[in-house]
Amino acid sequence: MLSDAITYLKHSDDVWKTSILGGLFLLFSFLLIPLFLVWGYVVRVLDRTAHGDEDAPAFDDWGTLAIDGAKASVILFAYSLVVLVVGTVLVGGVLLATGGSPGSVGAAMLVLAGLLTVLAGLVALYAVPAALANFAGERRLSDGVDFEAIRPVLGTGTYAAGWLLALGILFVGSFVAGILAAIPFVGAVLGAILSFYALVSAYYVIGRTWADLHPVSIEDVPDDAVDERPAV
Repeated sequence: MLSDAITYLKHSDDVWKTSILGGLFLLFSFLLIPLFLVWGYVVRVLDRTAHGDEDAPAFDDWGTLAIDGAKASVILFAYSLVVLVVGTVLVGGVLLATGGSPGSVGAAMLVLAGLLTVLAGLVALYAVPAALANFAGERRLSDGVDFEAIRPVLGTGTYAAGWLLALGILFVGSFVAGILAAIPFVGAVLGAILSFYALVSAYYVIGRTWADLHPVSIEDVPDDAVDERPAV
């Protein structure tokens, strides 16, 4: 699957256009709309690969892409918010219990609270790709937090292996992008393009993994249902 993931974008009719646009959107993601377009593209990748479509999508239908990306960003924010709340409650609870001046016992409790917060972050990091894959099917925000649907997937070895491979692709991509960023003038752009390529490759793996766990062929999707997406 690794070689398929790395070459996935090459299946696009406009591989260079898609990669450069994705990189530029990622570079200017602080403006939010470009960020939505990136995540909208990722959602489209998840939807296609989950239905056995190996052709990489293009950047088109911008309005739908931005809406899907905005919804995906809300899901990402929701999981991040859970981690933030857990950390705030745990650390705040220790500080409140110790009057703001923790002794040795309080310090140990703070360390424990920090470790539990990190653990919550890892759980969220593990669950998010499955949440986005579940959301990509119908584009309903509720599917992104449908724990009854997501929980069985998270406990499978298939998902764990796919998640680790996707994480490895993202790690290597980020590492190389960091090196490229040191190149004057063009380094930041090249790094962003590589980061986008790695992000798409990683979520291709997640899409294929989701397809293995929820086998649905693209032929099984009714023609009149392809473009019918719920508003929420």
